[in-house]
Order: sequence, then C-alpha cells, then structure tokens
Amino acid sequence: MTEKKQLKYDKAYLKMALEWGKLSHCKRKQVGALIVKNRMIISDGFNGTPSGFDNCCEDEEGVTKWEVLHAEANAILKVASSTQSAKGATLYITLSPCTQCSKLIHQAGINRVVFANSYKDKSGIDFLEKAGVEIMHLPYEK
Repeated sequence: MTEKKQLKYDKAYLKMALEWGKLSHCKRKQVGALIVKNRMIISDGFNGTPSGFDNCCEDEEGVTKWEVLHAEANAILKVASSTQSAKGATLYITLSPCTQCSKLIHQAGINRVVFANSYKDKSGIDFLEKAGVEIMHLPYEK
C-alpha cells in the first residue's frame, strides 16, 4: 500500500476509534481502540468497568476506580477470546498507551500503534519503541 493510501486509512480508523470511545461511561476521559489486521477490524474496545460491574468509572470524588480497564486492554482481551490473532496487527487508539497496556500490546504481537493524543506519561511509548513496535502520532484534524 502506498504511504498516501496508508495515511488515509490511518486517519479513518482513528476517527472510528474516537467514535468508539464515545461509548465509554467514563466521565474523566473517553478512550477508544481498534485492532486492525489486513485492513479488517478484528477487535475494538473502550475504557470501562469489567463485564457485570456497575458502568460508573469514577468514585464519589471523581477518581477513576482501580478496576476500570483501558480501551486497548479491552480490545486485546476481546481478541484473545476470539479465533483471531493480533500478531502483526495495528492498534488505533485515541490516547497513547500507559506502561501496563504497552506490555500487553507488545505481548499480543501488535507491531504498529497509531495514536491521536499523548498520555501524560510517555513511558509506554518509550517501551514500545524499545520493543521494536512502530509508533505513529497522528493528531486529529479539525
């Protein structure tokens, strides 16, 4: 695929991840993720509580509950329970991954991450680069 065509797909998948993030019940931050392999979406996720738990992500003080799963973790877990494999796939995510999710991304075999916004801590991205994962920061176009 040409670089220009790839960029067109990257922008489209990121826009879809943004829409997916809007499904999150979290008030502080809504994050969406898509895992794409061979131009096919094989998984999706958004940040939220585990299945069967109350959808409220924050406590009375507005602090995120510890049990909330990040969007990329939800997408990776969804792929793990399917017949698909994330090996060689691209992760599109609205917010760059934290350190814990970066380990999951690497272990899942995802070899490319495209993100729109930067998380406050860049350690996750640093880890992925060290692991040989291709990283692309692609801010949203207004």
